[in-house]
Amino acid sequence: MKHMLKLLPFSLILLLAGCGMENLSALDPRGPVAEMQLSLIQLSLYIMIFVIVIVFSIYAFVLIRFRERPGDTHIPKQVHGNRTLEFIWTTIPILLLLLLAIPNVMDTFTLADTGIPDEGVDEELLDEDDEVQDYVVIEAHAHQFWWEFVYPDLGVNAGQDMYIPTDTRVIVELEASDVIHSFWVPALAGKQDNVPGITNDLWFEAPEEGIYMGKCTEICGPSHWLMDFKVVAVDPDTFDSWAETMAEPPEDQLEPEGEVAVEGRDIFVENCIACHAIGDEGGNTGPNFTNYSERTVVAGFLEYSDDNLHDWIRDPDSLKPGNEMPGFGEEAISDDEMDALIEYINTLSVLDE
Repeated sequence: MKHMLKLLPFSLILLLAGCGMENLSALDPRGPVAEMQLSLIQLSLYIMIFVIVIVFSIYAFVLIRFRERPGDTHIPKQVHGNRTLEFIWTTIPILLLLLLAIPNVMDTFTLADTGIPDEGVDEELLDEDDEVQDYVVIEAHAHQFWWEFVYPDLGVNAGQDMYIPTDTRVIVELEASDVIHSFWVPALAGKQDNVPGITNDLWFEAPEEGIYMGKCTEICGPSHWLMDFKVVAVDPDTFDSWAETMAEPPEDQLEPEGEVAVEGRDIFVENCIACHAIGDEGGNTGPNFTNYSERTVVAGFLEYSDDNLHDWIRDPDSLKPGNEMPGFGEEAISDDEMDALIEYINTLSVLDE
């Protein structure tokens, strides 16, 4: 008993099972794909519970009914080679496996069909049953340790936050620029790997507006656990406005008003724009900054604040080990220049307040 009490504190580890982030659970589906996947989880769980109950019930019955009694020297009847019993305990597992396999295979084919007509097929020649539905194609490029979302049909490049329209099929083409990563938005869709040199795809829909948390679920380096992103679902009109403005940012971003913001813009051009683009101006080594101030986090995991922006720009490797961004000490950007740069970054927005 004393030995068991010593182990009791370790049971507190079970409390970690209740820890989690909002909208980061496959048990809280918010779309048809997640609901489909949850139904498979539930089916397998019910089958396992059924098997456990039956097996342990038989086990308990045998222990009680056929327990050894004083003076009982009777040898129970041997059933080795009993074809009836062997047929029963072989058939039942096969039936249970079929019960699991059939819906799994059906859903696998459903999820594999993104809804895009095969290349070279004329949509006008499709049957009525093969109606092409509206969709948005997004390329999700995984980097160490951030996400880049490219909308090839819209001319938009976004970093960290994936904006999508509600009630529209979203087709995500998964790619990686360095090592294997894995795309996972549990409230909307199950995980799929981003593999260098290979393009995988998946689809999902978000019926409701909201923010859905996503993560990389493949160990990809020292800051793998900090490789988060968000899927932001907005109504179609808002999405159209967002995409249009992201493709062609307002002039006040390119030529901001205010002396401090103008100075910050100059510092950004001198030090940052080679890696961080605004609209189609700049490089793409790092996340796109066109709508940076609309984010709620810095570097994918820090609460958005001027202090965290300052600390991140000064020494990013101390906060996110292994990332490729260089630090900018006071010899590169003075404190006054840093304040101006952060003020300019805080003006980068494309959505109306």
